[in-house]
Amino acid sequence: MLTDGKVPMPTLERIATYFTVLSVLKSRNVETISSTDMEERTGVNAAQFRKDLSYFGEFGRPGVGYNVRELHARLSRILKLEGKQNVLLVGAGNLGSALAGYAPLRADNFEIVAVFDNDPNKIGQPLWDLVIKDIDDVVEENYRLQARMAIIAVPAHAAQDVAEMLVEANVLAILNFAPVVLRLPEHVFVRNVDFFQELAVLSFHLPDSVRQVEVGS
Repeated sequence: MLTDGKVPMPTLERIATYFTVLSVLKSRNVETISSTDMEERTGVNAAQFRKDLSYFGEFGRPGVGYNVRELHARLSRILKLEGKQNVLLVGAGNLGSALAGYAPLRADNFEIVAVFDNDPNKIGQPLWDLVIKDIDDVVEENYRLQARMAIIAVPAHAAQDVAEMLVEANVLAILNFAPVVLRLPEHVFVRNVDFFQELAVLSFHLPDSVRQVEVGS
């Protein structure tokens, strides 16, 4: 699968991984890193690392490696993370509450600036440092906040309606935790997080000798 910029999606996913590693190295004042070092830290082989970077120009110096701060800054520009990215969160249940309180998001320039729900018992209540707002007000609220990204953490039956409201609010990219395929305009980019799918893949990779333990056995 290619992105609109003709960069394969797996490459962008790995670029995000490199950025995370570089963020840690930068915080530890590490000055340089080699492609071999990156392979050890990410599991992505050195040749693939160099190929991924080549989509975006020339990086590093032969025999010297990569300056951590410079590479971090360039990947930050590639991922459009130079400044803070405002994010809306819809769904103030257990998952939404956990996401709203996930501090590393803010450290990496993603900030959840508003949380919405449709439960009258939740609307107006505090959630971490935010106050839960009525989802019916999302268009008006985002006119002020100007967030272009959103997270959906609602039940499957509500996800499509919520997504359409977010599109009306001028959200252009959605991270969807609901187990449903969203039908949205082509200009809206959606990433789906399916916990069952991920666990099923993990289950497939378990050794054959591992058997299910029946409840009560």
